[in-house]
Amino acid sequence: MVQTHCIARIKSSYTDFSDKEKQIADYVMSNPQKIVHSTISQVAEDLGLAEATVFRFCKRIGFKGYQAMKIALASEVVTLMDDIHEKIKIGDSEKEVAEKVFKANIRTLEETLRIIDKDHFKEAVQAILKANRIEFYGNGGSGSVAEDAHHKFLRTGLNSYAYSDSHLQIMSAALLNKNDVAVLISHSGSNKDMLEALEVAKNAGALTIAITTLAKSPLSQGADITLFTVSDETEYRSEALSSRLAQLSIIDALYVNISIARKDLVKNTLQKIRSAISLKRL
Repeated sequence: MVQTHCIARIKSSYTDFSDKEKQIADYVMSNPQKIVHSTISQVAEDLGLAEATVFRFCKRIGFKGYQAMKIALASEVVTLMDDIHEKIKIGDSEKEVAEKVFKANIRTLEETLRIIDKDHFKEAVQAILKANRIEFYGNGGSGSVAEDAHHKFLRTGLNSYAYSDSHLQIMSAALLNKNDVAVLISHSGSNKDMLEALEVAKNAGALTIAITTLAKSPLSQGADITLFTVSDETEYRSEALSSRLAQLSIIDALYVNISIARKDLVKNTLQKIRSAISLKRL
């Protein structure tokens, strides 16, 4: 993966950091301009930590070292908003809370859009277009995203399926082959059920696509193609909840790309679906 998106990487990994790593993370996010013009020894001195600790932090978020992190940070247009991007406070009116939640959601989508790798996304679209069968796997909140994906992809005329039960996931994954695609959706990227489904799908020969957080994870490293999301955790809103918006948007973007490529087939399929659904209306 390209060595960029320093702040997004920090935010995506923040809840898994040690206390010292969180100390460094807070310092970097609060002082991005200072970091760009400081040496590793200056940062270590400011924090009262060893240089090796700062260096390991840089490696932890996916950079080769402090200098690589600085370069990535300098290339970003950093507009750091406060926690929940104006912080929801006790005493805020209902409208103020709603405004802050909407702004946080918008930021999640903007940051996810910014880190999308166009080559990986194109590969994902092409793989789905060629697939005989596409299966979506997710557990918990990501399970509802998998169901939404199936609901959308039915309209494309592709053989689409969704499973949120872990046993059904591995049973179905075992029956895939080299002409099929499995899309695994997991915020953490370390969900045991998803990793088992990934292994079974890969062993069956299927191409695997992961939709997961930007942080390094077994899922992101094991999948053939990874599409990343960015999200923040706050006191009133978990990062998993935030990431669901980004996951849904990535699914939407894949669906629209597929629909454009299969325009005539999709049109025919939609007509059949609308005709059938009309029977449900009074």
